[in-house]
Amino acid sequence: MSARVPESDPHNASRPHGGVPPGETPPCESSTGSGAGPYRPLTRGWGKAPLALICLVALSCALFFLAYAVVLDL
Repeated sequence: MSARVPESDPHNASRPHGGVPPGETPPCESSTGSGAGPYRPLTRGWGKAPLALICLVALSCALFFLAYAVVLDL
């Protein structure tokens, strides 16, 4: 028994470029599932130390540019 290869059918005039007719290939399916694991809701937000550090850096930059603008105005 030989395997049927649809691309190698030279007698089919409806597919001049050797395409695969509908129904010859399986339907497309996703290779991954809908999730990577069980759903776990977030229970923690930003930590207090990183948030305080970011605020401190932002405030320092704002004060620096404010002082720079005041010095340039003199």
